[in-house]
Amino acid sequence: MFAAFRKRLARGAIRLRSAKQFARSQNGATAVEFALVAAPFFGLLVALFQTALVFFASRVLDEVTEEASRYILTGQAQQGNVTQSGFTNYLCTSANTASLVSALFTCANIMVNVQTYDSFGSSSCASPTLTYNKSGAVTNTWSYSPGGPNDIVVVEVMYQWPVMLGPLGFNLSNLSNGDRLLMSCAVFKNEPY
Repeated sequence: MFAAFRKRLARGAIRLRSAKQFARSQNGATAVEFALVAAPFFGLLVALFQTALVFFASRVLDEVTEEASRYILTGQAQQGNVTQSGFTNYLCTSANTASLVSALFTCANIMVNVQTYDSFGSSSCASPTLTYNKSGAVTNTWSYSPGGPNDIVVVEVMYQWPVMLGPLGFNLSNLSNGDRLLMSCAVFKNEPY
């Protein structure tokens, strides 16, 4: 058996003896080509999945904000004396989209800011500047003023979405701590309940 292996090895050495023959050899070319293309390919796959997940989470947050805003718009929150924590609890548990919220978000980290304005022109949905304490927790104080009948209300629902730094320098973060602030805003005039 060893003799047959030696013969085979000797034939292979004779076959690729010259440098010209070695350069023309196609053995292993596919493996080398895959190795060159694999890293960028997997990098693009990671970036694609991360981007899709961020857009999906942002869309779910939009849907939840729209649905929960109706709770204020119709006066149910005001007539039930719902507090800010009660409204956040409604977002996470009572809304029709609550199952998606609990699957994607940590309810304790959802930030809700509800403000009343005099006119639509003075209302704003600008992204707030978040401040942090030494342990990295958000220290902003959020308002909760759902207004009364016919008041103009702005409901902002925010969430810090953790993103991982992607390969090839791909980065979706827009906060100083490396997370992405997902924010959804609803502006409406309360019904005359």
